[in-house]
Amino acid sequence: MRAYKDRSREELLSLKEELEAEYQKIKDMGLKLDMSRGKPSAEQLDLSMEMMDVLNSKTDLKCAAGVDCRNYGVIDGIQEAKELLGALIEVPADKIIIYGNSSLNVMFDTISHAMTHGVMGHTPWCKLDKVKFLCPVPGYDRHFAITEYFGIEMINIPMTPEGPDMDLVEEYVNNDESVKGIWCVPKYSNPQGISYSDETVRRFAALKPAAEDFRIFWDNAYNVHHLYNDRQDVILEILHECEKEGHPDMVYKFSSTSKISFPGSGVAAISASYDNLKDLKKHMTIQTIGHDKLNQLRHVRYFKDLNGIMEHMKKHAVILRPKFDAVLELLERELGGLEIGSWLRPRGGYFISFDAMEGCAKAIVAKAKEAGVVMTGAGATYPYGKDPHDSNIRIAPSFPPLDELVQATELFILCVKLVSIDKILETK
Repeated sequence: MRAYKDRSREELLSLKEELEAEYQKIKDMGLKLDMSRGKPSAEQLDLSMEMMDVLNSKTDLKCAAGVDCRNYGVIDGIQEAKELLGALIEVPADKIIIYGNSSLNVMFDTISHAMTHGVMGHTPWCKLDKVKFLCPVPGYDRHFAITEYFGIEMINIPMTPEGPDMDLVEEYVNNDESVKGIWCVPKYSNPQGISYSDETVRRFAALKPAAEDFRIFWDNAYNVHHLYNDRQDVILEILHECEKEGHPDMVYKFSSTSKISFPGSGVAAISASYDNLKDLKKHMTIQTIGHDKLNQLRHVRYFKDLNGIMEHMKKHAVILRPKFDAVLELLERELGGLEIGSWLRPRGGYFISFDAMEGCAKAIVAKAKEAGVVMTGAGATYPYGKDPHDSNIRIAPSFPPLDELVQATELFILCVKLVSIDKILETK
């Protein structure tokens, strides 16, 4: 197909007329389709329903250590849950704390603890004149919402095919003591699906922060969320790499089973050095007497071990793969060669990142919404909701049924074409 920018004004106006007629037909259908969040579909949730049968009124509800999981106690999680989650994120069971159902909640608590009481004896962040966080972009909107909530200044760090721009990361971290952390989704990043290269992970581990209380917030959200059995990304384990570099305290590693079992009823965890965990437990002992050990027990007895989780995730991939393939095939067929958008082909995770022509993302999302398709807000993948190029759009294929997803994607593509033509016509 010939690029839109190479077509004459008359050709573009004629094409626009055709596309607008098609858009109006779809608009008249009164669609109500949602592609806004990366939620598992009902079909995916059904995969875990047998977990509900693991515990009942006749079940022995004592964990391996003999603790009655119905009662208070064991604030950092039962041992078998530590072993299961530890295997999931490649860390020893003694370097992990099991929390409640949400890793996002753990991240919020960790930032809150640093703000009010400081990190391992350092000055609480709330008492400092300036606190900054590095934010790889495009990135996860809920990460940015946490740091914005606490009034932390966020600095954009562009993503590359290897991960965050490490030259910039090193420049900020190694020279500015007000830089206290960086958000990372190192495997199948949200929204691009990029996995950090070995060199990137090693450069993270080799950082020499100006701030002794600098921490890498390593969100292992999609560690086993592969789309293909024969094409799976592998990344280096960050805690081990930090220990090798003599910086064992520099990282908090977060994980959960939210998109493995039930998003609202999963098991979350944090892994870190012994000193970091000791520091966090001081906060926990005031906050709670213990998290939901019955849910921990339920997960352990259902999955049994890492192999059980991996086999379960293959079932998720069977459901997700056709959806991702359908969206990618439509994008390639309808937009390939037009030079009005680009996208990445992820091997895992929950999103497809689409970059429209500069200055077009908000208009595309608004036009799709007008015709009945709700998408993630343009700008959401940047701190403060401000995409400096107004180009990035996060596509979430997981939730809608396949037929609705195809319909929504076709409308999205139509909106991309219409908005892009208008943009090009401004210069012709």
